[in-house]
Amino acid sequence: MTQWNLDALYTGYTSPKFQQDTAQIKTLIQQMSTLASQLPPTITIEQGHAILELLSRFQLVSRKVGTYLSLRSSTDTTDTETVGWRDRISALSATAAKPLTQLNKALASIDLEKAAQEDPLIQQHRFYLQEIKDRSRYLLSDEVEETLSKMELNGSDAWDNLQSYLTSTLEIPFQGKTETLSSIRNLAYSPDPAIRKAAYEAELAGYDKIKDAIAFALNSIKGEANVVAAMRGYDSVLEMTLVQSRLSRKTLEAMLSAMKKYLPEFHRYLRHKAALLHYENGLPFYDLFATLQCDHSRTFTIEEAREYLVKNFDSFSSEVSAIVNRAYDEQWIDFYPRKGKVGGAFCSNLPYLKQSRVLTNFDGSLSDVVTLAHELGHAYHGSRIQDHSILNTRYTMPVAETASTFNETIIMNAAIRDAADDQERAMLIESMLQDITQVICDIYSRYLFESEVVEKRKSEFLFSAQLEEIMLRAQKTAYGDGLDHEKLHPYMWICKSHYYSAGLNFYNFPYAFGCLFAKGLYAQFLKEGSRFVDQYNRLLNATTISSCEEVAAMAGIDLTQEDFWIASLEIIKQSIDQFIALTPMD
Repeated sequence: MTQWNLDALYTGYTSPKFQQDTAQIKTLIQQMSTLASQLPPTITIEQGHAILELLSRFQLVSRKVGTYLSLRSSTDTTDTETVGWRDRISALSATAAKPLTQLNKALASIDLEKAAQEDPLIQQHRFYLQEIKDRSRYLLSDEVEETLSKMELNGSDAWDNLQSYLTSTLEIPFQGKTETLSSIRNLAYSPDPAIRKAAYEAELAGYDKIKDAIAFALNSIKGEANVVAAMRGYDSVLEMTLVQSRLSRKTLEAMLSAMKKYLPEFHRYLRHKAALLHYENGLPFYDLFATLQCDHSRTFTIEEAREYLVKNFDSFSSEVSAIVNRAYDEQWIDFYPRKGKVGGAFCSNLPYLKQSRVLTNFDGSLSDVVTLAHELGHAYHGSRIQDHSILNTRYTMPVAETASTFNETIIMNAAIRDAADDQERAMLIESMLQDITQVICDIYSRYLFESEVVEKRKSEFLFSAQLEEIMLRAQKTAYGDGLDHEKLHPYMWICKSHYYSAGLNFYNFPYAFGCLFAKGLYAQFLKEGSRFVDQYNRLLNATTISSCEEVAAMAGIDLTQEDFWIASLEIIKQSIDQFIALTPMD
């Protein structure tokens, strides 16, 4: 019961269902090629119907197979059978690039204004079709699209797999035992300061074995991103990401501007925590997650975590707590770290099955319970979009973090409210600030790091030593004097898989977006009470068929104005003030 069950997808590679679906992918690609070759430059509504129906069938089967392979791989990157199937399916899927490009160009020719008024199916997919029309100017020739897709198999996709494999199989000697990277990083939450420091030192030493190979992976992925962005006509990789994210540059700039103005508040929190732990020059990196001593501090079993989540989500919505129970009862969750399993945590939505799957590396800390709440927020988000057509079930990176961070806020605020005394309250607020500091300071450092790497990669290859320097420079800017500059983490680019998701560049600022957007929404919930829940559900439902700005407007929010972001950051500042007031220096 501590590992997820994937039988709802497939029972194995030899199952008739898996064999049928993998064969169906090939058949559907052939059908798409045939249909694409028969279409005129401007298509009729009936032809648009045929394309949408064929694309829906292809999306369904290819996503099921692809998700199954990805989930199998994430829990055992050493499984040669999975690696073999991923290679075969990736190679097959690459042959779909050309007909998909042709079909998208055909769909872009539809007069949407007229067709949407005449046809319910076109109206249902109007946002999807408008996006295809808007992005058609970035499409290359059919042959080049096909070539790029095939080249990615042995390019960015392969480098991504290498990073996953090396980090998941890395063995790190520690106190007479061999630890995985995930388990050694989890020791950052140990109550023993000597273990935290020793684990950090062992982690840094362990990277020597893989840093050069992963430097090549990062250079190759970002180099490819630069080339592809330029070929498609984007101004930059960042612009390409913003278009893919359905987010305006004006919104990003407003958010980053507000974040920079409030960084000193986070530095103030970190300096105060450092002083509480008797450091004079700021907090060492290995004590970022040090938990303050509290007579009431506790750890959780996975069942205790369930009870805690269900109890506190019930106060917001029984539908949210119901997702927690389903996830446990139906074995959606893979809980514990083990060799071959990737680090971190994620949620994979399966809207076509009205389910999700969650991966964590649970060790019982409050932070791990919050992580579980976060990932189950993604699962709840998935439940709000599962009744859309398959073509309307993709939301973008920024809004992807809305429900997850909202869940976090519910859990932490409930824990703080119910604290037994000021000592426990201070500990819980500090735990919350740890997480928020990650999505503001750490995320900002990642944004700075990736920005510099992408820019420099246009003209040079960046060896590990250079990447370490860039990372340290980014951390010093983002964390300021809150951290001890002699005890930072030069290898954070190795262990964060987000840099290596070939199709998701700048997979960093969406976390800050999600945190601050969710804080703003939670403030509305506090004002409106239960009346807010229906609006929240409608907002989540709209995330797959609207821009980020349109989604926010449903809650009366203008994301392009710095004032909104400042208001959310001000809420966090109040928590910092409260924490410092509760923990005066002796």
